[in-house]
Amino acid sequence: MGNLVPFRDINVHASTSHYAFTSPSSPSAQTLVVERPSGDIRLNDGALLGAKRVSSIAGILGIIKLRLDTYIIVITKAQPMGRLKGHMVYKIMATEFLPLRERTLHDSEEDTYLTLLKTLLKTGPMYFSYSFDITNSFQRQASSNSSHALWQRADDRFFWNRFIQSALINFATGATTGSGLRQPGVHQTGADPFILPVMFGMLRIASTRIKSTALTFVLITRRCRHRAGTRYLTRGIDEHGHVANFNETEQIVVLNDGTRGSGGVGGEGSMKNEKVGGFDSKDMQVMSYVQTRGSVPVYWAEVSTLRYTPDLQIRGVESATDAAKAHFDEQIRIYGDNYLVNLVNQRGREVRVKEAYEQMVRMLVSGPIESTQANNVTNEKFHTVEPSQKHQEYDRLHYVYFDFHNETKGLRWHRAQLLLDQLKNGLMQGQYFRGIDMPGDSQGQLEVRNRQTAVVRTNCMDCLDRTNVVQTMLARWTLTRQLIDIGVLRPGESTDDDASFKVLFRNIWADNADVVSRSYSGTGALKTDFTRTGERTRAGMVQDLSNSITRYVKNNFSDGPRQDAFDLFLGAFQPDSSGIGTSQVFVDRRPILIQAIPYLLAMSFFFVLISSLARTKPETTIWPLRIFTIAWMVVGLWCFRFIYTHGVLYVNWPKLNTPRWANEGYQEMMGAIRKDKLIGPFVSRHERGASTARISHLEEGKKRIQ
Repeated sequence: MGNLVPFRDINVHASTSHYAFTSPSSPSAQTLVVERPSGDIRLNDGALLGAKRVSSIAGILGIIKLRLDTYIIVITKAQPMGRLKGHMVYKIMATEFLPLRERTLHDSEEDTYLTLLKTLLKTGPMYFSYSFDITNSFQRQASSNSSHALWQRADDRFFWNRFIQSALINFATGATTGSGLRQPGVHQTGADPFILPVMFGMLRIASTRIKSTALTFVLITRRCRHRAGTRYLTRGIDEHGHVANFNETEQIVVLNDGTRGSGGVGGEGSMKNEKVGGFDSKDMQVMSYVQTRGSVPVYWAEVSTLRYTPDLQIRGVESATDAAKAHFDEQIRIYGDNYLVNLVNQRGREVRVKEAYEQMVRMLVSGPIESTQANNVTNEKFHTVEPSQKHQEYDRLHYVYFDFHNETKGLRWHRAQLLLDQLKNGLMQGQYFRGIDMPGDSQGQLEVRNRQTAVVRTNCMDCLDRTNVVQTMLARWTLTRQLIDIGVLRPGESTDDDASFKVLFRNIWADNADVVSRSYSGTGALKTDFTRTGERTRAGMVQDLSNSITRYVKNNFSDGPRQDAFDLFLGAFQPDSSGIGTSQVFVDRRPILIQAIPYLLAMSFFFVLISSLARTKPETTIWPLRIFTIAWMVVGLWCFRFIYTHGVLYVNWPKLNTPRWANEGYQEMMGAIRKDKLIGPFVSRHERGASTARISHLEEGKKRIQ
C-alpha cells in the first residue's frame, strides 16, 4: 500500500523535456514526472538523471490547461495556522506557475487568464493539511475509510482544487490513457501522495480557557466549489441542485488536547490533570456543531443596472422543483433534518423571494401545516411550514421564517433571541457531535459518543450579514450547552460569563463573517460591530455605510473579472486552443460611441469645473464663457442620464460565462438605442462585430462544464 497522505516536502527538478517531483524525506518513493510539452504523466522508480533541481515546494495545487500552454501550479509558501488534533494546518500564501513549454507567441488572452488565476490565488483564503482532512466535519471523518488516500476521503463539495487536480486524479485512478499509463485502469498508488486537497474558506485555531479549563477553540467555514461566484452574478439554484454561496461552518472544541498552542498559535500550557464530564484527562474529547448557509433554492437572479437596487427576476417555482429536490436530497442525506431559517424581508422587493421559498417547501413536504405569529411590531414575526406526516425524506424539512428586519430595527439586536427560542426544541433534538480519541487506536479515529442529526440552514438575500448574526447566536448557545453537558459549566452558566473567552469568541465569529463576505461580495460583512461587541453602534453603522458603497462599486464594476477567475479555476470554463490569435474573448465590442460616453461625461465635468473656477478681468465679455459652461453642462447631464438609463451596458459583466439575463438586457438596450433618433444612426454605423457586441463571446472558445 502506498502513502495515504500527501508528501510534506517536494523537490522540483526541471529539464527541457520534463518536470520531476520527488520527496527527499521518502527516498524510496516513486518520482512523479510530467513530460514537456505534452503534459503526459508517469511515475519513475527512483530519481531521474539530467534534471536540475529548481526549488522546494509545499505541494502541487494542480495542473490547468489554458489557450497556449498547460501550467503546473505549485505552492511555494504556506503559513502554519496551528494544530488540530495534533495535525498541522496551513494557509496558502504564495504560488507559482510552471509552464510546460516555452512561449514563442504573445497572446493577450493567455496573459489575462494567468492574471485572473494569480489574483484569485493571491486573495482567496485557501487551507490544507498533509495529514488531516479539513474538507470534512469531524462527524463525517468518523465514518470515513482511513485506508483510502487523503484525497479520496475529501468531501467533493469542498475539495476546492478538484478540477485542476483532475489530471493527477485521472492518472492515479487509471481513468484515462495516453498519459504515460502502462497499466490503464490500475490504480497508481505512487501518485496519491502528490494529490493535495485544498479548502477555500475560513479557519481559526485558538488555545484558550473557560473557568480555568484549557481547551482549543476552532472555527472552520468551508465554501462549496459548486455554483461558486460573486454576489449579484450567482443567486439561487442551478439545475443540478447546487445553490449559490453555500458554506458549511463547523465550530469545534477540543479538550485534553496535548498539542495545544503549537504551530505559532498562542495558548496556555498543557492541560492540568482533571476529570471532564466523567472522562479521564488522558482522553482527548472533540465536540463540534455544524451549520450551513445557502441561497434560496429557486431560480432567481438580481440584474445589475448601475442602480443601487438591482432588478429582481424570479422564474416559476414549479420549474425549480427537480433542482430543489436534488438539493435537499443531498442536504438530508448528509445532515439529517433541515431547519430552514429564512431571514429576508416580508415587505418590499424581498417578499417575492420569501413567497417563492415558502411555495417550494409546500410542494415538497407532505400535508404542509402552516402557522403565523404576530405581535405589535410585525404581523408576521414567525411563519412556519411543517409536514403533517412523515411519509418521505422531504418531511424532514422544517421551514421557519423570522422577520429579522422589523424585530431588530432601532438597534434592538437582542430581539434576535426570539428566533433562538423558536428553534430550541429542534436544536435540542438535533444534538451535536462528540467523540473520544482512544489512545490505542493507531489510526487516530474517534470513538463516537454522540451524533448531530439535524442542521440549521440559514439564509437572507446574500446569506451574509443577517445570516452571520443568527449563526453566531446559535453557535454561542450550542457551545454553552456542550460545556454544561460535560461539566465544564454548571447549569445556568454561560460562556459569556468568562470575559476573555467572550471577546475571543466574538472576534473569531466576526472574522468569519468578514471572510465569507469578502469572498462573495468583495467587502467585509455588515453588522459585525454587533458580533464583536454585542451591541449595535453608531460607528458600526458608519462602517456599514462605507462597506455598502464599496459593495455597490465592486459589484457593478469589478465582479465580472472575479467571476471569470472562479469559473476558470473551478472548470466552469475551459479555454479553447483552436483559433489562437483570432478569438478575442476579453475585447470590449460595444460600439465606440457607447464606450466613449463615460469619457465624455468626465470631460464635461472637467470643463464645467474649470470654467466655474476661472477668473476673468472686469472688461472681459462673460457671455461666451457662460455659453461654453452651459453647453458642457447639457452634454454632461445628457451623458449621465444615458448611462443611468442604460446601466446594463456599463456593468462589468463576466466575459467567460456571461449570465443569460445580461445577454437579454444587452440586446434589449441596444435595440432601443438603434431606434434612437439622436445617436441610433451613429451606433448602427460604427458598431463593431455582430449585434451581440460586447457579449458575443458567449459562444466563442467556450465549453461549460456542468
